[in-house]
Amino acid sequence: MLGTRVGVLNMFIDWVKKDPKGIFWLVGMAGTGKTSVAVTLCRMLQADPTVLLGGTFFCSHTASNEARSEVRRIVPTLVTLLANRSSLFATGVVAELKPDFGAAASMPPGDQVRILLQKPLAALISEKRPIAFVIDALDETSNERDLSALLAAVATFSSPARVKFILTSRPETQFLGSPISDQAQNDILHLHTINPKEVTQDIRLYIDRMFAQDPLDDSEDWYLESDVHALANIANGLFIFAATAIAYITDSKSAYYRTLRLSTVLTAMNNSKPFMTPLDNMYEFVLTRASSTTKVEPMELEVTLQALACILAARMPLSVDALAELLGHRPDVLMDSLRRLHAVIHVPEELDQPGLRALHASLGDYLFERAAPNIRITSSLGDELFAHSCLKLMEKKLRFNVAQSRSSYEANSPIKPDSITLSLEYACLQWVYHVSSLPEGSTFDSDINTVIRSRFLFWLEVMSVIGQVQRAAAMLNIAASMVNLFN
Repeated sequence: MLGTRVGVLNMFIDWVKKDPKGIFWLVGMAGTGKTSVAVTLCRMLQADPTVLLGGTFFCSHTASNEARSEVRRIVPTLVTLLANRSSLFATGVVAELKPDFGAAASMPPGDQVRILLQKPLAALISEKRPIAFVIDALDETSNERDLSALLAAVATFSSPARVKFILTSRPETQFLGSPISDQAQNDILHLHTINPKEVTQDIRLYIDRMFAQDPLDDSEDWYLESDVHALANIANGLFIFAATAIAYITDSKSAYYRTLRLSTVLTAMNNSKPFMTPLDNMYEFVLTRASSTTKVEPMELEVTLQALACILAARMPLSVDALAELLGHRPDVLMDSLRRLHAVIHVPEELDQPGLRALHASLGDYLFERAAPNIRITSSLGDELFAHSCLKLMEKKLRFNVAQSRSSYEANSPIKPDSITLSLEYACLQWVYHVSSLPEGSTFDSDINTVIRSRFLFWLEVMSVIGQVQRAAAMLNIAASMVNLFN
């Protein structure tokens, strides 16, 4: 972070050290750089010997990791990180959790704060350093009731130790009506109140550094200073716009094509629809080029939209190979579609490497709500595709001795057998959650009964091998609430 952002970060550091208030809430719209501020702040706090960075949690519903969106994972994560840094705190946590160490994740958020944080922190009363916890992107959590309980518990937090909470989020309704929005009790910074000229200067420096750090052998002069200024002005305060444009432009390793892409972006943005935001215009530009009817066949467009829907709905990291098998496509065909989306989708280099994800949560907002009709995706499409494909893959692959064990008397090998691919693991772990996420009226009774009734023990075998058999009962309860499963 640069320029104005340095001032914001220094203000955070001063607040952590000196201000008596316990909560600082950083508020900003999508794409304004909240997470970048939070990441840099954590690095600064980690390097500052006068502050104890207790723990961090970066929420995300696009990280292909369901734990990143679960409110009840936040406090246990913070507690674990602080326990690794303080033996006194760790001893206090152990005392509170005896005899049930597995209870932490199932506690309501208010109890988690009180039992796992507030009580053990009493052991750090002699700690002279302020203890800071950073929780980023709270708006990307999945349970509003749990989130409200967490915010209420944090707002009323009391400890003899000097504890500071730094929270970031969009200005959504659940935050504006919560205790953290009380300016008399908490410090609040709205990013949109920063001078727009200073923000544009930050973005200009960011673009210039990103272009300069990836020089090309055939030319060092593929862009002009005036191009950087123009791109920064078009961004209109949105760091994610700049990041998306940079990813699109620098995806080419040729100076000629980079110059051409830069010119095309600037021309397209200057001629864009005036009623659209700069970020929406950027998304439309990237996705329209990726789905151009002059370059892409209708079947290719369908594959691309299916892939986008599933990446946005995925509940754990997937590879291109795994997603291709789930969707019934060839991996090279799917990779060909994803190559055109590098500016908005993180695509691992290797086909079998997990990590497919959207680069920013705002991509889903755009595709679900504001995209052009030919590329718009319904918010339930990813869950629907996964629900069908998970059950279909389980029906195809679950069979006797699916784990290829030599004997039922032997313990599971710590090495997962080749027969349990990432796609099958995903299907066995996530099928019920995708089905239960679909709108009312979606019927999977027959499919679920066909798969689970005839392959129940084989499914349990996979769950055991991947170390998740403890989740099976909860998953079956969810399924039984939707269908008449075992009658």
